[in-house]
Amino acid sequence: MKALLSCSLITPTYNWPEALELLLLSILNQSQLPNEVIIADDGSRAETKLLIESFQKKFPVPLVHIWHEDNQNQKPAIMNKAIAASKYNYIIEIDGDIIMNKNFVKDHLTFAQKGHYLFGSRATIQEKLLPDLFSNKIISFSFFSKGIKKRSRTIRFPLLMHLAKSIEKRSKKLRGCNMSFWKSDFIKINGFNEDLVGWGIDDSEMIQRLHNIGIRGKRLKYSGIAYHIYHKEQSKSHLDINNEIEKQTTEQKLTFIEKGINQYL
Repeated sequence: MKALLSCSLITPTYNWPEALELLLLSILNQSQLPNEVIIADDGSRAETKLLIESFQKKFPVPLVHIWHEDNQNQKPAIMNKAIAASKYNYIIEIDGDIIMNKNFVKDHLTFAQKGHYLFGSRATIQEKLLPDLFSNKIISFSFFSKGIKKRSRTIRFPLLMHLAKSIEKRSKKLRGCNMSFWKSDFIKINGFNEDLVGWGIDDSEMIQRLHNIGIRGKRLKYSGIAYHIYHKEQSKSHLDINNEIEKQTTEQKLTFIEKGINQYL
C-alpha cells in the first residue's frame, strides 16, 4: 500500500460558526488527519474567530485562520490567500457547511494521482434535522440515518474506485464542496479567478482551466463521503456574469487569469 501524501485541508467559511464547529469536529474524527487545516474566512464576525481559537487549543495539527474584511462574497480571493499560505503539495477543498465521513481525508489521499484532480458528491442533511444536529453536535451518519437526502451517496465501498476512469472534460457533477488537486497545478493556472464575484462558478471555472492545461478529473464514487448541511440558497444575482466568464474560459481554452493567486505568493 502506498504511503499517503501530506496535504492541506482548506475550507471557506462565512458567519456560520454552528456549521463550522461540526466540520471541525468531523476533522478531529478522521482516520487520517490532514497535515494542516486552513480556514479561509470571508469576513466573519467575532463569533467565528472565538470558535476557531477554542479549537486551536486542542487541535492535533495546525489550525490556521486566514481572514479578510467582509466585502460581500469574495470567496475566490480568500481561497487564493489560504492556498498561497498552505505548506503542503496536495490540497483538499471542502465547504464550511460539510460534515465529513471519518475516512474522507484518507479516501482523497489514497486516490490522488498526478495529472488529475478528484471530485466527489454529497448527501444532504435535511432542514428538519438541524435543531437536533446542532444541539447534539451529530457528526456520524450512515445509510440508515434519519433526515438524509440522496442516501445512495452515503455508501462507502472504495474498492470500486479501481474502476474509475479519467475524465477529459469537466463534469456537470463537479462540486467545490468536495474536491482535491495538486497545489502546483493550481498555481500554473493562477488559482481562482477573482473577477468572479458573488455565489457560483468559481470552482468550475478554475477546474475548466485545469482541463485546458491537460489535467484530467476523476470522480470519487463510493469514497470521499460528505454530508452537506441544509441552508437557504444564496443570492444568484451575479450568476449571469460569472457564467459568461466561464463560457469564455471554455471556448477560448484560457489557461491563466490576471487576478489570481500570484498576488499572494
